[in-house]
Amino acid sequence: MISETLTFWLIQGPGWALVAYLVWAQCLTAFSYALGVRMGTQEPPERITEVGVAFWWGIAVADLVVYTPLLAAGLAAHWAGWGWGVPSLAAALGITIYWPILCLATIWRARGAPGWSLPKERSYWIVLPIIAGWALLALMILVIPVA
Repeated sequence: MISETLTFWLIQGPGWALVAYLVWAQCLTAFSYALGVRMGTQEPPERITEVGVAFWWGIAVADLVVYTPLLAAGLAAHWAGWGWGVPSLAAALGITIYWPILCLATIWRARGAPGWSLPKERSYWIVLPIIAGWALLALMILVIPVA
């Protein structure tokens, strides 16, 4: 049997690390995509075209407005043991499973398109499945009662 302390930290530790990453890499980018490029957290238009920039910027805006606040609030409420923590965190974890799949599908489909060139594509294929896998595990821990 896995201890409640371990399962708590399997959710909270990576969850807060992801919130920090989202604030740094996505939320700031929602205000200035060029800043994200300068920080190295976003791809420049020369590699992904202006349409790619618009797509990734749109995701950054959605992360700023919905996803990051929902994930942070869900984690905080889960930490505090508030009743609304489970459903809000479950919703955020669902998004956390969804967006890596969306990004990987986009990267796969855009491969070879004129103007699309990701020199760090392999990094996406390593990191994004780990994020989605953690979210799936955390969601299962959150909603499946432990005997």
